[in-house]
Amino acid sequence: MKLDNSKISSLQMAILIFPMVIATGDLLLPAVMSHHADRDAWISVILSSFIGFIVVYICYQLHKAYPKLTYIQYMESILGKPLGKCAGLLTLSYFIINNATVVRQYGEFIAGSFLPKTPMFFILGSMVLICACAVKAGLETLARLAEMFVPIIIILWILIILLLIPDMNFKNITPLMANGFLPVIKGAIPPAGWYTHVMIIAFLLPSVTDQEKGLKWGMISVFGIFLTLFFINLATLFVFGRITPSLMYPVMSAVSYISFAEFLEHLESVIMAIWVTGAFLKISLYFYIANLCFKQVFNLSNERSTVFPLAGLIIILSFWVSPNFQELVQFLRSVSPFVNLTFEMMIPAILLFTLIIRRTLLSS
Repeated sequence: MKLDNSKISSLQMAILIFPMVIATGDLLLPAVMSHHADRDAWISVILSSFIGFIVVYICYQLHKAYPKLTYIQYMESILGKPLGKCAGLLTLSYFIINNATVVRQYGEFIAGSFLPKTPMFFILGSMVLICACAVKAGLETLARLAEMFVPIIIILWILIILLLIPDMNFKNITPLMANGFLPVIKGAIPPAGWYTHVMIIAFLLPSVTDQEKGLKWGMISVFGIFLTLFFINLATLFVFGRITPSLMYPVMSAVSYISFAEFLEHLESVIMAIWVTGAFLKISLYFYIANLCFKQVFNLSNERSTVFPLAGLIIILSFWVSPNFQELVQFLRSVSPFVNLTFEMMIPAILLFTLIIRRTLLSS
């Protein structure tokens, strides 16, 4: 039922969930949200966080109904084998393509900000192959890596926000909702699509030793994600105000302003460290889930043999998902949130609704 026999705790599960949203949302979301909500983007973060709590609740209720089965397996049980297989194939395709999109985001940031003369294939290929090695090592290894890196990421973000305080102008977010509430709602849609990534809890819960604490730690993880995105967006808006939407990576631009005691400057390398570490964890976990889906959809016995072929497919698709960076950003702003909401919230909600209706009919 699992890719390996690894066991993790509910706390480790919560730590693994954290970079699924933060790893790419920390740098991209401030500009994406401000594009719609302008100076009210911080309110959009609050609204969108409810999606994360809802997704965790739905996935936990499904797990309670099928505590020994994974998402792909109880999908077949709820929908029936033919329809369940089709839904499983779609889910597998989603996770592979979504992972390729994350790989491309990572590559575009590294190439555009730090290594402009390095071939994109080398940047993407090296990351995917490292992630493939982590996936072969198993879920417990990924959990221990997350335990080591996520606290460092959080500490670095706290340090960056504190160092930005001298450059903040707290009037930059006023007046509140000057354009009404509709732009705030539009601004909440992109981060809502990111919050749905917490749906990976459905694949992690069967490996959790203290499953009764799964809901609590899932909710705590979503709350931690919310606080991180909230303060990152608020700090960015305090620094740049209305020009935030015009910046590709507002946080990166804000960090260039930091100058403390004339020796703590040019902290862009810190942002690079955060991005690379977070991207590694997110790509690895998506990779793990895609390989798990592949195993269960096609009923494979030796799932480890598919890791490196799948790595090659992800590298190829990372070039296919978008012809250039501008179209990739447009995709992330407009199409990606709705695709994520469909596969990571709507389909699990349909499964839960179907399960409730079936049990109600059987009990009556």
